[in-house]
Amino acid sequence: MRLRRKPPRPRLASRRAPRAERPGRPPPAKETQKVGNQPSIQEIQGFYDVVSPLYRDLWAGHIHHGYYPSGRETKEEATEGLIQFLADASSLKPGAKVLDVGCGIGGTSIWLSQNFGCKVTGITISPAQRKMAEEAASSLDRKPEFLLMDANRMTLTGTFDAVWTVEVLAHLGDHLSFFRKCHALLNPGGRICIAAWLKADNLTAREEAEIIRPIEEGMFCALSTSEKYLKLLDESRFKLVRFEDISPRVKQTWDIGLKIIRDKAVWAFAARHGMEFLRHLRGFRRMKRGFEEKKFVYGILIAEKIRPPLDLISSD
Repeated sequence: MRLRRKPPRPRLASRRAPRAERPGRPPPAKETQKVGNQPSIQEIQGFYDVVSPLYRDLWAGHIHHGYYPSGRETKEEATEGLIQFLADASSLKPGAKVLDVGCGIGGTSIWLSQNFGCKVTGITISPAQRKMAEEAASSLDRKPEFLLMDANRMTLTGTFDAVWTVEVLAHLGDHLSFFRKCHALLNPGGRICIAAWLKADNLTAREEAEIIRPIEEGMFCALSTSEKYLKLLDESRFKLVRFEDISPRVKQTWDIGLKIIRDKAVWAFAARHGMEFLRHLRGFRRMKRGFEEKKFVYGILIAEKIRPPLDLISSD
């Protein structure tokens, strides 16, 4: 008697996934956008399609770190507190036109719209996230616009007063191209507001292997240093306004994260979605260790658009 083979377990997007464009999804990324350990666009998209419903419930409508200046904030206060901190740090003006790159499930876009009166356009690569963002904003009078778009290849028209990119850069492939596109999308004097996952400078091979690489595998990202981003911003004709390491005020996020993953239901959810999500949960401990040993850095970069030289303007 011949035994029937069990069908394979559904998995997140594979590195060998077909590259044909699917209806309702952003076009596949070019191979040149995959650099070093950088995950593919399909992997990142598939990952966020899976985890976003869970994170929406766990993190009070946001998918980013919390800001804990006193250490006594609730997770709701902390996640919204990070948005307020960044708005203050970037001198965001009420009513500003904002591009929220990597808007996730819409929490930040909605907050900026409701609390600052901003006109917000949010972009995400995840169809699931876009749907959740639109549902979250459905009852509001002032609604952000949510678009399905790959931040590596933005095709937006018009200009903005601010580009907001929180915990996004580590998921992108070509940072120089991205910064130059942001420069083109900003009005004169407009600012890019960045909250970035970073790795510390001068790491040893062992620190890279034991801390950084597991974070990259678990969080579907490739970490860079602040020095690299500062150099690329300068090359893209941005003037640095502020750089700050706020790791001590956000690292409490992972104390809460580790409490969350003690729930057996979270691990059962992970098991249903394969090794990629199990690696993600294991990455929580590496994130906490990275913060504790100061090998992982949470940096704020605010930069202002500089007008191009006259010779470049008139070169055409």
